[in-house]
Amino acid sequence: MEIFGLPFPVLMGQIVVGLVNGCFYAVLSLGLAVIFGMLNIVNFVHGAIYMLGALLAWLLLDKLGVTYWYSLIIVPLLIGAVGCVLERTMLRRLYRIDHVFGILLTLGLAYIIEGLARYWFGAAGMAFSAPSQFAGTFDMGFMRLPKYRVWVIVISLAVCLSTWALIERTRLGSYLRAATENPAIARTFGINVSVLVTLTYGLGVALAGFAGVLAAPIYQVSPIMGSSLIIVVFAVVVIGGMGSILGSILTGLLLGLVEGVTRAYWPEASAVVIFIVMILVLILRPSGLFGKE
Repeated sequence: MEIFGLPFPVLMGQIVVGLVNGCFYAVLSLGLAVIFGMLNIVNFVHGAIYMLGALLAWLLLDKLGVTYWYSLIIVPLLIGAVGCVLERTMLRRLYRIDHVFGILLTLGLAYIIEGLARYWFGAAGMAFSAPSQFAGTFDMGFMRLPKYRVWVIVISLAVCLSTWALIERTRLGSYLRAATENPAIARTFGINVSVLVTLTYGLGVALAGFAGVLAAPIYQVSPIMGSSLIIVVFAVVVIGGMGSILGSILTGLLLGLVEGVTRAYWPEASAVVIFIVMILVLILRPSGLFGKE
């Protein structure tokens, strides 16, 4: 069976690959949307944090024997704690001044983290095996679907929806929004704005660390694994609408599928199709598909 001249199993294989990539785009862009939408910081260190998450998972396994399952919990907590320290010591000083200072600071931090990782581990990739529970594939008749990729899709969607529900549908989320949208009024209601702002940034970078752990068994763990991905993720955030949490999730998944289908029919264009979509969206709707005018 062929669809527009392409065998159906080949097309489905690329769609699955695109969906997996889309899950990473969704989780990473969600973290960026949380940080920008609530703190107004363009967090260019996000790609380096994603790489750091994968690298920490590899180190925990290789040096301490900590399994993948424990890394899924430990690494985001460690990354979130580091993010809280960064917010307290550096980013807090930039909230009331021009965006460019935040961009320069986070970009500089990204280069420092990547440079240190290159110095200590080199530029070569390091293998990280998937858990034994996900060895093998599911036989779907027309194709074999790796079990680990199914796990990535399921857990990514669960984390994205849980984060959205936390921020938009819970009392804690309402406190977070109040603390960042109107801190003066929030303080009059006894809300500790300083702590909530710190936790918000910690949550955003913890999502990047979580994505890094998920990515480690699929892509080789390398100091440069986040540098190219972050540009694509920023494009996803722009298309979805800067600061739109649900928009980032949906746009990340959708653009992953678009990239997968493009790779099936026109491989040469798959690396730029997201940026073409971004240009069209900026021309027709500068605020993004889900952003506010």
